[in-house]
Amino acid sequence: MRRFWTDVTVVAEDGGRAIRLDGKPVRTPGRALLAVPNGQLAEAIADEWRAVSETIDPRAMPLTGLANAAIDRIAPDPAAFAAGLAAYGESDLLCYRADGPAALVARQSAAWDPLLDWARARYDVHFEIATGVMHRPQPPATIARLGEAIAARSAWELAPLSPIVTITGTLVGALALVEGAIDGGALWDAAHLDELWQAEQWGEDALAMQAREARRRDYEAAVRFLTLT
Repeated sequence: MRRFWTDVTVVAEDGGRAIRLDGKPVRTPGRALLAVPNGQLAEAIADEWRAVSETIDPRAMPLTGLANAAIDRIAPDPAAFAAGLAAYGESDLLCYRADGPAALVARQSAAWDPLLDWARARYDVHFEIATGVMHRPQPPATIARLGEAIAARSAWELAPLSPIVTITGTLVGALALVEGAIDGGALWDAAHLDELWQAEQWGEDALAMQAREARRRDYEAAVRFLTLT
């Protein structure tokens, strides 16, 4: 779609803020009104529309995409969506450790143990820690408790938490982020610890670096959306 508008404005709408192009409301792919909970998120989304030059590139409008997802995909059944994220607790990255070398094992412990300790104290849960990649089931009570924690989040929080969980591979880390127990940069580094270790040992692969940077752009957009919500 080519740019057809001149002015982008934010207006009060049904207790939230909606985006308008030359006075006409922006709608989601599902034809719902694109309205968000607060002014700061609305202005950030409006800035994406202001930045469009000749044609719309959805990849350059990640906040708009997350808002669309919250409205069209998540809000109709947030419990079902949250259940999908809760499944990541069964194989959380933080519970799978290397068996060597010692320096990598120590680095994993330094980055990941504090997050698990936080979750133990916050949710009164126990984690099974595995060495290697073979699956080790987590206690049902742990999965249930983490599931309750993610289900308590609104559609506006679940939308950015979805890419955060899938990109990092850790539900525990995402919950720590949304509750302010870790910041976005620290969680990114923790989640990519193994990949960065391999790059240190054997050198950086250009394609792998490009893929990581693409993931990082999506991740940082999700963290920003979560911060603005």
